[in-house]
Amino acid sequence: MVVAVGVVQRRVLRVLATTQVLGAAGVTIGLAVSTLVAAALARSDAVGGLAQTAAVLGAAAFALPTARLADRRGRRPALALGYGAGAAGAALAAVAVALGSWPVLLAALVLFGAASSANYAARYAGADLAHPHRRARSVALVVWASTAGAVLGPNLADPAGRLVARLGLPAGAGPYLLAAVLFGLAAVVVLKALRPDPLTVARSAVRPAHCAGGLGDTRGSVALWRSLPPGARLALGGVALCQTAMVGLMSMTPVHMDHAGSSLRVVGLVISLHVAAMYVASPLFGWMADRLGRVPVLAIGAALVVAAAGVAGMAPSHDAPQLAAGLVLLGFGWSAGLVAGSALLTESVPAADRTAAQGLSDLCMNVGGAMGGVTAGLVVTAWSYAALGLLVGFTALPLLVVCLLSSLQRVG
Repeated sequence: MVVAVGVVQRRVLRVLATTQVLGAAGVTIGLAVSTLVAAALARSDAVGGLAQTAAVLGAAAFALPTARLADRRGRRPALALGYGAGAAGAALAAVAVALGSWPVLLAALVLFGAASSANYAARYAGADLAHPHRRARSVALVVWASTAGAVLGPNLADPAGRLVARLGLPAGAGPYLLAAVLFGLAAVVVLKALRPDPLTVARSAVRPAHCAGGLGDTRGSVALWRSLPPGARLALGGVALCQTAMVGLMSMTPVHMDHAGSSLRVVGLVISLHVAAMYVASPLFGWMADRLGRVPVLAIGAALVVAAAGVAGMAPSHDAPQLAAGLVLLGFGWSAGLVAGSALLTESVPAADRTAAQGLSDLCMNVGGAMGGVTAGLVVTAWSYAALGLLVGFTALPLLVVCLLSSLQRVG
């Protein structure tokens, strides 16, 4: 049985790596164009900012339903639902561009966000059959696979726009049509290749199949939070905080650089370095979490976020190298927090409630991201980018202190 599980796990990781590349490419295409397209359709920068918020809220809205479906039917239908809904949202977004309707576009982007939810949920599917001593590395491998798609996606937006323009469609519809194809392919790969279902296999190994359903779908999120053990609460809070800090600081960096007249090329390079840092080092953090422990690596993530806030927050708007260094540190901190926190949450919760807790984690993560983006805009508007850096740093400090105290207690 051990050999069979190992064979299935390797197949699961290969399938998830493929879908992560496809899904990440589609998601980052949307990130690259949605703000600009929405602003152009509405002739309003404020509506442009709502585009990203709509996608993030969509990811949050699908987090719990996706988790509940996984709890009842397994990972395969849950991930397929997320990618399928994302494909429908991307197609509807293309229609909205053709119609010139920004309200329809915002509604479509809520559906589009379901693909982000599926991409995040996939990391837990990678942990279902992982050996406890390799669980963080399995999570990290799935996260790392997003690197290729995240780098490739934005570079495909312009060619896709030019291609559909030759067919007589608005250029802005092209990236969304390509994203719809990518999400659709990811859904097909999940349905066809994610067999046997990793969550079903994991549950059958510890208890009868008729007991597979957990209790998470019968309780509300507040009740579930109250029932979580301290380790799970720390993990959930750590992942949400790292996401909130990352979105808040990253989203306002282009605005800060624009004040100094930085070119789009320079801004794009800084953001590209940040995105690469988010994913490329995840295997290292996974290895560290398996060898050193989940909580110490979560502490490292919090420390990196604090350092990033200091480095970026103190950077003048014209100092692209310092801003890039700060955002690279921010990407590393997000990666460490996500990998260590996801592994800690998975092993801290009983199997019956695991998928519900994972869904709650992704809900908090996406809501935190939306709040981080909105709050960051308000802080920079009312005060400054430096004030935002100060706020992010002080917000991450409690997580660092709690993780350090928890680590000391475990050593003692």
